[in-house]
Amino acid sequence: MDMEELEKRLKVLEDMEAIRRLKALYAEICDDRYDPTRMEKLFAEDSVWDGGEVWGVYKGREEIMGFFTDAGTSITGVHFFVQPKIKITSDTTAEGSWYLLQQGTKGDLAFWLSAVEYEKYVKINGEWLFKEIQFKEFFATPFEEGWHKNRMCL
Repeated sequence: MDMEELEKRLKVLEDMEAIRRLKALYAEICDDRYDPTRMEKLFAEDSVWDGGEVWGVYKGREEIMGFFTDAGTSITGVHFFVQPKIKITSDTTAEGSWYLLQQGTKGDLAFWLSAVEYEKYVKINGEWLFKEIQFKEFFATPFEEGWHKNRMCL
């Protein structure tokens, strides 16, 4: 393997690590009541956050920050994103997926939530940002009842 090939492989690994850091910061901000002033820096201007019928679809940074502002007034939680699958598709694009387990509260209700997020990323001015997040919920259920007795819609 020549030096050029090693440099290409190293670049892919560095990009993958940068995306992992992006996701870790996203989780930290979600745990900080979805602080939109911090969150907006993670999304491309024309990004999409798609939560389907349950959570809604938000297009553009402004709509997405409106969603997170509203969520931060009623939902708290700890977001555990695991099992990353990241694929660098070009010098400026990538895609990935992450599983989520969240323990949280909505008002007086404690809950469990599990989902997967399918994501697209874009590199702008040397920084990886979210281009699209598609949120697919597996279940949300009251903490006291566990995730097998009573599934609910938050």
